[in-house]
Amino acid sequence: MRTTLTLDDDVAVQLKRMRRGRNVNLKELVNDALRRGLREMTAPPRKRKAFRTQAFHMGKPLITLDNVAETLANLEGEGFK
Repeated sequence: MRTTLTLDDDVAVQLKRMRRGRNVNLKELVNDALRRGLREMTAPPRKRKAFRTQAFHMGKPLITLDNVAETLANLEGEGFK
């Protein structure tokens, strides 16, 4: 099949670099890229392993966070107020 493609500049630059590195013509390179992309786009999504963090008890808090002004004064010194 014959068609006309309008490529974005960044895509054209990447194709040009890959053509030189692989020593293939543009038709072969574009067809290979389209095949790979279509295969990836139509593949079922990969199952991802759930991300979990391990919780641990840090002990009794050294400062209370109930009063923001008091907490900032404790952290930055009395010059904060």
